[in-house]
Amino acid sequence: MPRKKSRIAELPVSEATSSEPVRLTQFSHGGGCGCKIAPAVLEQILGKVSPGLAPSQLLVGIETSDDAAVYQLNADQALVATTDFFMPIVDDPFDFGCIAATNALSDVYAMGGWPLLALAVVGMPVSKLPLETIKRILEGGESICAKARIPIAGGHTIDSVEPIYGLVAIGLVHPDNLKRNSGARAGDELILGKRLGVGFYSAALKKGLLSSPCYASMIASTTQLNTPGRALGCLAGVHAMTDVTGFGLLGHLVEICKASSVAAVLDFTALPLLPNALDYGAKGCITGASGRNWASYGEYVALPTKNFSDLERALLTDPQTSGGLLVACAPEVVTEVLAIFLQEGFDHATVIGEVSEGKPHVSVIRSH
Repeated sequence: MPRKKSRIAELPVSEATSSEPVRLTQFSHGGGCGCKIAPAVLEQILGKVSPGLAPSQLLVGIETSDDAAVYQLNADQALVATTDFFMPIVDDPFDFGCIAATNALSDVYAMGGWPLLALAVVGMPVSKLPLETIKRILEGGESICAKARIPIAGGHTIDSVEPIYGLVAIGLVHPDNLKRNSGARAGDELILGKRLGVGFYSAALKKGLLSSPCYASMIASTTQLNTPGRALGCLAGVHAMTDVTGFGLLGHLVEICKASSVAAVLDFTALPLLPNALDYGAKGCITGASGRNWASYGEYVALPTKNFSDLERALLTDPQTSGGLLVACAPEVVTEVLAIFLQEGFDHATVIGEVSEGKPHVSVIRSH
């Protein structure tokens, strides 16, 4: 059994000596949150796993597919624990590290908490990647943790076939401010914090089609920490919150509906999109995860084929690596929620739909 290191810098010496630029994405069969196991398959796996101990202090476990586990320490503090890691979604090692770290910390913010420290999860093909490349990945993650004002206090490294990087993130939340994906109520408004289309962009990048301005937009979005989550956790009018990642907007909204026993209406016209995202999708820049996502939860979605194209459906199921917060809140706090997003630099946060009564499902409409 490999011994865990208290410091992550002790990597094996790389045998790679080529002076050719390294394309990280060539080492991975899928990138970013598009690597996630399809929702239907994951549900089958978890359905066969014993839940084990469930002490009363465990406020959030695996029951509703929430973003993190939460364990109450005392009347004023609960521990938020999560981990997230994946294979490269971009070729630049520093950017990859930044994206992976931002994505991992997002789960803490999505619970209404704030991070305390992180542990690095590192798997690298050390015989194929230059040591400097691996160090740049770690430096990218460290730079994001520095922005979040937390240390990377340790971690674990292995020699793996594909590059893997991410974090174990530990945070705190006041139990009264904890936000689950299970609290949405009929009449709530739905707000999305970031623009969609990261999966389309990643597919375009792998095909060598993504423009420099669009790449810059992708990095700006995927490395923006979802810090509004902590302030949103303090609002009683915010009833449910999650972040949109590998299952796409529809998948994570379906999770909210199932966990909260409600329905939702999603306005396609209101969705904020990354520049030219649909144009890239029209060129075939669509990830395989998009189709797997639809196959997993399409039965919960009313998406009339006469009103929506396959491309538009693919956008709704597009895996969003380090995506935005999805918030269900009372109508009277919508202005305050949008103001919090704006104060934290989220210029594209917008209302995209509403929660309604009914069996768990999502109806997609196109307003005029």
